[in-house]
Amino acid sequence: MEIFIFTLFPEFFDGPLKTSILGRAIKEEKVTVKLVNIRDFTTDKHNTADDRPYGGGPGMVMKIEPIARALEEHGFKKGTSKEKIVLTSARGDMYNQQITRDFSTMKRLAIICGHYEGVDQRVIDSLIDQEIRIGDYVLTGGEQAAIVMTDSIVRLLPGVLGNEESNQNESHDEPGKFGHYQYTRPEKYEDLEVPEVLLSGDHKKIEEWRESTRKKSSNS
Repeated sequence: MEIFIFTLFPEFFDGPLKTSILGRAIKEEKVTVKLVNIRDFTTDKHNTADDRPYGGGPGMVMKIEPIARALEEHGFKKGTSKEKIVLTSARGDMYNQQITRDFSTMKRLAIICGHYEGVDQRVIDSLIDQEIRIGDYVLTGGEQAAIVMTDSIVRLLPGVLGNEESNQNESHDEPGKFGHYQYTRPEKYEDLEVPEVLLSGDHKKIEEWRESTRKKSSNS
């Protein structure tokens, strides 16, 4: 899979893309992540990628031209099979595990990091497939959302986690359903003990117990 992140601030990703499972997946070529600086596709000497909104109002709006040129340069076109062009946006669809699994099946994914007061509406109308938000709150930019999406997608790719069972029956695979309670050594810490059923060796009872804790989590 190839993930292209279109951003005004590529340096934001220096740390996250080199860290932990995501960094290892890139190093082992399980996924390719390419950073595209939108400012490289501007035409003026100041590399202007934003401008004041028509009709007045506060803030700046990202321009359509450099975004369009960047997408074209990398061969992205709205509506292409096995590809998706996504814009991070405060008014987008709420990101969830079902969308994550859908995105992980793509051959190529483009994530455009929104900024300022947003992007020119013509980008949304003619260049992208979907707007996505990761929560009902405001971020300083779409880079944070892009790295969250990238991490959640990459961990679903074959061979990334090592154990293919690790991403099965996870939290949020079903809406409102979370993972079961987990314990590890030591068996006893001060007056806190591991539930006896987990030490019983009875796999049926253990699975029943785990399912009961999933239900408790989803109702909490």
